[in-house]
Amino acid sequence: MSADLVCSVCDRTYADRWRCSCGAPLEFASEPRPDGPAPDFSAFDSRRGLWAFSEFLPVARHVTLGEGFTPLVDAPEWDATFKLEYVSPTGSFKDRGAATVVSRAVERGADRVVEDSSGNAGAAIAAYAARAGLDADIYVPVSVTAAKRRAIEAVGARVVEVAGDRETVAAACRNVVEASEERRSSLAWYASHAWNPAFFAGTATFGIELAAQRDWSVPDAVVVPLGHGTLLLGAYRGFRALVEAGWTDRMPRLLAVQAAGYAPVAGHLGPETNDLADGIRVREPVRREAVVDAIDATDGDAVAVSSDAVARARDALLARGFDVEPTAAAAVAGLREYRDRGVLEGGTDVVVPLTGRGK
Repeated sequence: MSADLVCSVCDRTYADRWRCSCGAPLEFASEPRPDGPAPDFSAFDSRRGLWAFSEFLPVARHVTLGEGFTPLVDAPEWDATFKLEYVSPTGSFKDRGAATVVSRAVERGADRVVEDSSGNAGAAIAAYAARAGLDADIYVPVSVTAAKRRAIEAVGARVVEVAGDRETVAAACRNVVEASEERRSSLAWYASHAWNPAFFAGTATFGIELAAQRDWSVPDAVVVPLGHGTLLLGAYRGFRALVEAGWTDRMPRLLAVQAAGYAPVAGHLGPETNDLADGIRVREPVRREAVVDAIDATDGDAVAVSSDAVARARDALLARGFDVEPTAAAAVAGLREYRDRGVLEGGTDVVVPLTGRGK
């Protein structure tokens, strides 16, 4: 099943394009919803990966590495529950989006996918492209960690280094995509975690799966690291889909955590910069307006955390057996910040996704 795309601003429609001619992101023109009541969790076949929730997905299953169904673990030391997204096949929640976006690339007959990424998204797209038999070019900053570069190259993708910040890297990648579109070629299909709506269809399964694991009871709040917003917007869309289907009756508060100095939503672009949480160092999120709308719609909030706060949170997590990267620890640092501010009281039902494995 392949859905047409519609502009989120001007309502132009396209069969396939990476963004609207007006410059705005595209969305699927329609998204499926199931009929009937929510089934028991035992009805879902985890062997199908994300497509156990196919009644919500606008993309057919063409490639999977068994992503999804990550564990929910009680974390009494933090008075929270952790969802261990870092046990995903390539080590991060980005596998959810990679499965669906590469599946759509297969649907569209792409020969090669391209992506710009500081690490996890690039590794995920590279692995799923390899699984699908597609070539992949991953554009990265020259500062990319050696471990993440190795992960991308190990599955046969080509790493393209670009000098400059993440916005410069993204612009270099998009130039190649636009040139391919002008030639009406499928040699550079943009599997973007920031732009492509198929990626968000995949990350929406985070919210659906979380509710299913809790017998359709949603938590009071979900604390999420925020860069481009792929997980926050995915969670919002997943929970919203459940409400529209009548499978849940409310949405959790979405509480975002950004890196100090890279926090346009939290309002912190000052001299202090958190360079430790590299996965969320994004000053210009593509879907910033949608992120703000999702936070507002759920009575959520956004905070910025320092490198020191992230380091302390990561050390505490490692001491309890949770081997995560700094960006994942940022969410736990944010949980502490929300508690200190009185936004979250003791005993509140809170879920924190641990988004990426330690590298």
